[in-house]
Amino acid sequence: MAELNPVSVIRNIGIAAHIDSGKTTLSERILFYAGRIHRMNEISEGAGATMDSMDLERERGITIQSAATTVHWKDRQINLIDTPGHVDFTVEVERSLRVLDGAVLVLCAVGGVQPQSLTIDRQMRRYKVPRLAFINKMDRTGANPFEVMRQLHERLACNPVLMEYPIGKEQDFQGVVDLITREAIYFDGANGEKVRREPCPENLREAVEEYRGKMLESLSMFSDDILETLLSDEAEKITNEKINEVTRNATQAGLMTPVYMGTAYKNKGVQPLLDAVVEFLPAPTDTHPTALEFQEPHREIALKPDPELPTVAMAFKIVEDPYGTLVFMRIYQGSFRKGEQYYNQRTGKRERFGRIVRIHADERMEIEEAGAGEIVAIMGLDCASGDTFCSEYPFCTLQSMYVPEPVIQVAITPKERGDANKLGKALQRFRREDPTLLITNDKESSETIMSGMGELHLEVYVERIRREYNVDVEVSRPRVNYREAPTQPFKFDYRYRKQTGGSGQYAHIVGELLPLAEEGTDEYFLFEEQVVGGRIPRQYIPAIEKGVRKSLEKGPVAGFPIVNLHYLVKDGSYHEVDSSDMAFQICAQTTIREYFPKTKPCLLEPVMKIAIECPQSFQGSVVGDLSQRRGVIMNTEIVQGTVRIEGEVPLAETFGYMTDLRSITQGQGTFLLMFSRYKPLPAYLQDEVILERKKQLSGK
Repeated sequence: MAELNPVSVIRNIGIAAHIDSGKTTLSERILFYAGRIHRMNEISEGAGATMDSMDLERERGITIQSAATTVHWKDRQINLIDTPGHVDFTVEVERSLRVLDGAVLVLCAVGGVQPQSLTIDRQMRRYKVPRLAFINKMDRTGANPFEVMRQLHERLACNPVLMEYPIGKEQDFQGVVDLITREAIYFDGANGEKVRREPCPENLREAVEEYRGKMLESLSMFSDDILETLLSDEAEKITNEKINEVTRNATQAGLMTPVYMGTAYKNKGVQPLLDAVVEFLPAPTDTHPTALEFQEPHREIALKPDPELPTVAMAFKIVEDPYGTLVFMRIYQGSFRKGEQYYNQRTGKRERFGRIVRIHADERMEIEEAGAGEIVAIMGLDCASGDTFCSEYPFCTLQSMYVPEPVIQVAITPKERGDANKLGKALQRFRREDPTLLITNDKESSETIMSGMGELHLEVYVERIRREYNVDVEVSRPRVNYREAPTQPFKFDYRYRKQTGGSGQYAHIVGELLPLAEEGTDEYFLFEEQVVGGRIPRQYIPAIEKGVRKSLEKGPVAGFPIVNLHYLVKDGSYHEVDSSDMAFQICAQTTIREYFPKTKPCLLEPVMKIAIECPQSFQGSVVGDLSQRRGVIMNTEIVQGTVRIEGEVPLAETFGYMTDLRSITQGQGTFLLMFSRYKPLPAYLQDEVILERKKQLSGK
């Protein structure tokens, strides 16, 4: 059996960025220079990038699913994941970062820190993922790495430290000067594959020394040795090894972000970035993952990347393809061996790992075993995204990833009745693959409802149903996922009695419905009981909570979920014979149905952050149009004739916005939406929404 790689040579990294920053082009160059592919495909060409293996990705020129591959660079094994940049597919970034040890944040040298960069920064911080930054597209007109550095410092506060100085700019960009060694690095050959190192050009020497001084000053914050040497005016005594060591430690601790630059499209600057990945980003041995003990979920246990310890792994992504189900796994501890059995900690089921494969985009290579620190795929497993697999049961569970709530929905029906089964299979598969895609059945209208993160998200799945399952479907207009919330308290006293032939049913609850104080809080429901003297026996309290939670799914005002509710049980009574769990559950449900409308409920609507970029000459028209859509402008920034407008706009006002923006800006405007929060719907619109909803539910 092949010997496993030492864990210290592995790097698990992801490439993440705002849409159109050049992530996939950069991934393509990494594959080429590492010898994984022998010809580079361009996204702008018909062939599409290697990592974009889906037809839809190649046609639209965007990444929809994160793709994984393994490359080797300087005796190191890099498991690389290229993630989507579009906010509608943000869960792909979320689940990739959950299992990665390091990341490369790609930024456009002209666009700089854009709205999706902020989301990715939040995700990286959530999972404590150390990162390098790569300023791409240095050959573009208007490229300004120093402005991007300012934005990194002010907007992301990630303590960026410039590690390279550019040689030339825009169309004259030739290479970079390494600020550690002071060497100029040029990229020769047809594809920039020959790296040529020369002394720093004379005309840049002064600027290089200035920026090298700034780099050392930044590093002195993390090293007393460097600080003392600088204070003694003996900077020349600081060795390159010392600089590398301090940079490595500070980066892995999340205290600084080393910044590199280049142009992936023109094949410049990629190899030094790869050197930095293996030099500064952590190996699995440098990380400190933890899991929660199964029997005592509040107790954390430390995991070690040791192949001899009990196995602990996370299934972070599920993909179905023509050959069956493929489950991507990150092994934190222990190892997988072909033919062995491992326990799903959520279900307790023992699963046999018949085939273990290493993935390269849509190609696969079978292996006999995989050790701690590896990212591999297992074929034919039945599990859910986020499940923990261990060699023992019960052992531990890994903390799952954050999954945002869907904000938009459509009703979907097959045009041919005979295609209903195929549609059901497609929806079931996509739901397993994507935790942000929600499939429900509306009992009253008998419609299948598909909910997601945005118009593009749902559009892509509808297109995949048509192509991959050959099912022609009808899709309703997008609908907004509104919420119902109380605005004032209401006290209630409700007695539920039902007498049938034998023993009857009896439950009595006295309490209060209150609005939750903070707007936009994650705590959308609070259940509290203050019953004294056993007026309601303890065993019936969970039944009351269960009844209330059931009623939250569909509020009495317009059938939308109820949020921001504090349900307080103060008193009540029971009957020795007739009281039961079911009686108290029904009683609790009735209190919501009867008394929630008395809290003067309002509808809450999802509000999106919007970022628009267009030529400055169209600024007035774009702002005017946004105001008509009930939008609020938060920030406006002008960079070289292009205006960037940031603000908030209700989701309901954004349907079809792409077409309108293109017509206002003569096809030159682009925009990005991401969910921000829920806020009360204006009263004049509330009645319209309720009326429309009642028509939907009655099927008219």
